[in-house]
Amino acid sequence: MDNSSGTAGEDFAADYLRSHGCEILRRNFHSRFGEIDIIARDGEYLAFVEVKTREESSMVGPLEAVTAAKQRKIIRTALSYLQKYPQNLQPRFDIAAVSTKHGIPISVYYLKNAFSGTGFI
Repeated sequence: MDNSSGTAGEDFAADYLRSHGCEILRRNFHSRFGEIDIIARDGEYLAFVEVKTREESSMVGPLEAVTAAKQRKIIRTALSYLQKYPQNLQPRFDIAAVSTKHGIPISVYYLKNAFSGTGFI
């Protein structure tokens, strides 16, 4: 997957979130631990969203790409965000699995509470 497909997938996921009532607070938040693609407010939740974009014919699906090691990086980056920007919202870790056809996003499978921060720190 080239970077333009990844950016298109993130844009597609952000549009999906907005269409479902979420407010996008940040995109591509970086810390020394890694990056979080989208940080969004979803009611009482602060959703840290990992976007994985894959061609629909790909051998490895987007959900399988979010390994335990990747989850640890996301959790540590989320903690860094919360230290810098304290919130009264409940944190949640979500995955947006974007499928593309010839590099163009065609669908998103959105998984709320995809993983927990417990035990990874």
